[in-house]
Order: sequence, then C-alpha cells, then structure tokens
Amino acid sequence: MGELVLIRHGQTEWSRARRHTGRTDLPLTEQGERQAEALLPLLAGRDIDLVVTSPLRRAVRTAELAGLPDAVPDPDLMEWDYGGYEGVTTAEILRGRPDWNMWTDGVPEGDEEHPGEDAEHVGQRVDRVLAAVSLLLGNASGPDVALVAHGHVLRVLTARWLGLAPSEGALFRLDTGAVSTLGREHGRPVITSWNRTV
Repeated sequence: MGELVLIRHGQTEWSRARRHTGRTDLPLTEQGERQAEALLPLLAGRDIDLVVTSPLRRAVRTAELAGLPDAVPDPDLMEWDYGGYEGVTTAEILRGRPDWNMWTDGVPEGDEEHPGEDAEHVGQRVDRVLAAVSLLLGNASGPDVALVAHGHVLRVLTARWLGLAPSEGALFRLDTGAVSTLGREHGRPVITSWNRTV
C-alpha cells in the first residue's frame, strides 16, 4: 500500500519567531527555501502519484522546491485559524492566560480574515482530506500521496489517521521542513516515520 507523505513547509519569519501563523500568507525565508530543497533526498525514489498542498504560498513554494510539481491546492489543508491569536506567540498568550492550551481551549475570535477555529473544526477539515486520498492509498502496491501543509493541521491529520481525537495532535511535534509518513500495518493505521529532516 502507498504511504501518506506529510511535509511541513520550510521556515518563515513568523515560524522562526514562534508566532502563530494561520492564514497570514507569508513567504519562506532563505533558510526555509534551503529546508525545502533539502527534502529532495528524503523524497527520492518515492512513487508519488498525487501532491496536495495548502493554497498558502509557504506550502506551495515548499512543494516546488522539494521537486513536487503539479500540486493540487486544497483549502482544507490550510493551517489552523488562530483567530485573535494570529501573529501572537504562545509565551505572550500565557502571560495573560497561564493555563491556556490551544488544543483544548481553542482561540478567541479574530477579525473577518481570522475568525478562529477549534481542534474539532480542524479535525473536520482533515477528515475530508483523508476521505479524498484514501481511495488512492487502498491498493497494496499503489503509489504514495504527498500532503504539503503546516505544522498544526498536519498534527491533527495524523491524530485523525490514527483514529484519535483532533486534540491528540498535541502529541506529535513537527518541525519546519520535516517529512513524516503514515501507512498501515496489518490493516491498521500507523506512523511509519516521523519528523525527518536533513
């Protein structure tokens, strides 16, 4: 069976500063471009039949630099909408809300462009992505499907692949420019590799 290849985009100015970057459409930094290019050997030799990417340019550019042309954009792979916490660091949030946990508490409503969402809503989006690609992954000797997106949305997607609640994505750290793979063992969904970088 083919694997689901998860690729987190390379570094941006906000990811470097640890600012929550949901729908703000930032480019990759020079380091982010190098991270994306470094993915080439991690993807070499894979039979990738379909590449689906978040429509945000940091993901699209990562796919291009990683040698994955002809990516199909899917808005369901956009990053978690952080609402009123867009552009804010966790450290700043915790100064005002010391017990805050994004995975269980969600985010406050933001402006029109950043209304905000909770883990359950992100889970609904990634469930649609998984349903769409599952037909391609059903063949025992089938090709892989690559998803190029963002840290939190890919962590929720991993939780849902494993049959866990969306908030359990908190268990899976995912760095910029990292590749992970999901597959099956004895018919059960598993993580086959996680958070690989060069």
